[in-house]
Amino acid sequence: MNKPILQPTVLMRPVVIWIAMLLLATTLMGNWYLSQASDPYIREVLSLPSHLNQGKAIFQTNCSVCHGLDGQGDIGPNLKNVSQRKSRIQLIQQVIGGKTPPMPQFQPNTQDMADLLVYLETL
Repeated sequence: MNKPILQPTVLMRPVVIWIAMLLLATTLMGNWYLSQASDPYIREVLSLPSHLNQGKAIFQTNCSVCHGLDGQGDIGPNLKNVSQRKSRIQLIQQVIGGKTPPMPQFQPNTQDMADLLVYLETL
């Protein structure tokens, strides 16, 4: 009777380790997301009803100089499909943080940010 060369438990160890790492990463990301969403400004922005036309007007007044009238990029990066690359929280943080020069820090009131956010998601 032939014995298997490798025991099944030996083969399962990498899978178990991978699953444990995935669970840990998911938990950490979930906690990070919740901590970001607990910011009062962000929480209020996400809770407000938004107005697409107002968001477009805010974008054209404040953002289009660098990002182009339709978000296609000019001086600033192309924002087409930006909501597929960044979460709603990341978009809000990008706008209010100005962490990527030469983008200025921009602190719209929460309603304007909610309106701008809905417009950004249409690009």
